[in-house]
Amino acid sequence: MKPDQPAFAPPSDADARRAKPAVICYPTDALAPPDHQAMQGRRASATHRATCVILPRDARCTTVPAGGFFRITCPDGAQVGDLNLWSATDLTEHFYSGKTRALHGTHLSTGDRLWSRFPNMRPMATITEDTLDWYGWDADGGSVHDVIGTRCDPYTGRLLSGSDYHYCCHSNLTRALADHTGMSLAEAESYVHDVLNVFMCTGFTNDTHQYFMKASPVRKGDYLEFFAEIDLIVGLSACPGGDCGDEHTSDKAACYPLVIDVFESTEPFTSPAPNAYDRSHGR
Repeated sequence: MKPDQPAFAPPSDADARRAKPAVICYPTDALAPPDHQAMQGRRASATHRATCVILPRDARCTTVPAGGFFRITCPDGAQVGDLNLWSATDLTEHFYSGKTRALHGTHLSTGDRLWSRFPNMRPMATITEDTLDWYGWDADGGSVHDVIGTRCDPYTGRLLSGSDYHYCCHSNLTRALADHTGMSLAEAESYVHDVLNVFMCTGFTNDTHQYFMKASPVRKGDYLEFFAEIDLIVGLSACPGGDCGDEHTSDKAACYPLVIDVFESTEPFTSPAPNAYDRSHGR
């Protein structure tokens, strides 16, 4: 627990130190923007290939070819989901939520990209449509589709409550990846990673700066759609928190299914190349 008062007195120039200007760590002006017109053209000619239904408190994986699209829809009651992405040809190349957050901010929407981990560090998917883009930022500092939270998991549950809960998003995604690939649970778990919290409304409190959640504004029929920049395995968990307006690691909340629809385009497409850094690391 942090002390109520600092242990050390501020220096005489404390106000001046606090007044230093904020500097964006990773300006994105040099990044080539997504070609929205080309994506819209591909989407217009794309055909529906598959539907994947994710049951409450469960997860599933599906594949999406590069140049195609996938749409995550809330078909019933308000429900949030935890999204993992892997390269379909190399599971070690997966979504890097931390660097995505550093580049695009704490919450994502149309035009933002989901980047892969080192050493590839390239776009895996681009958000092309977001029916919750109207929400913006609320009075609590909350917004939707965050890359802050890490996913609800049984290890934190054990640490804080002393009990085991097996249908949190980490465990759901572990089972789903194991089922999709044929790996053991132990092997699959090593590839499960931090998520994009789809439809989840979150932020940081003004007083303690703790991560908070509030009931998602998602409505029946709302969706988030992505363009697949590389061949993908998409894993999605229907969080046990339902709309996450109360708690998220129990059977208490009302939970509902989510749906992934996959759309395939026959137009030629070349995926982004892996990051060009030479990996010499100064040697």
